[in-house]
Amino acid sequence: MVLHYSHEQIVWQEVPGETSLAYTISGCPVGCKGCHSVDTWPKGSGQALTQDYLLARLMLYQDLISCVLFLGGEWQPHALLPLLRLAKEKGLKTCLYTGLDTVSGELQAELDYLKTGPWIAALGGLDSPNTNQRFVHLASGACLNQHFWRAP
Repeated sequence: MVLHYSHEQIVWQEVPGETSLAYTISGCPVGCKGCHSVDTWPKGSGQALTQDYLLARLMLYQDLISCVLFLGGEWQPHALLPLLRLAKEKGLKTCLYTGLDTVSGELQAELDYLKTGPWIAALGGLDSPNTNQRFVHLASGACLNQHFWRAP
C-alpha cells in the first residue's frame, strides 16, 4: 500500500523551531466539519509518495530542512511507517498531524512531534488557547500549544 499526497511544501510554522518538508496526505477518513483540506478527502487522489520519491526529496533538501511533517496518513500505518523511518535514518525529526485523539504506539515510536484532535470550529485550532487540539513533543511529553498563540 502506498500513501498519496495532494500538496508538498516547505513550512516553518507547523512545527515550532523546525523547517519542515510537509506532505498533505489524501484519503482522510476523519472528515472534520469545516476542514480546510476537503479537496484531499478522495482516497488515492494526488501523487504516490513512495520511499524512492521521498529519499530523492530528502537529498534535494539536505541541510535545508530539519523535519518531515505528514498531515495525515495514520489511517495507513504500514505505508506511513517506512517513510517515517526513512526520515529518521536521514537524521531528520518527524511530525504527524492527525484529527484523531491518539495514534498507535508503533507510529508514536517513530515520531518526535504529534498534533492530535479533530478541528472543532467553536474551539479553534492550535492558535487558540481554547482548542481541543494538542501539539506534543513526544520525548518529553510537553504540550507546545503556546508556541502557536499570537501575542495580544
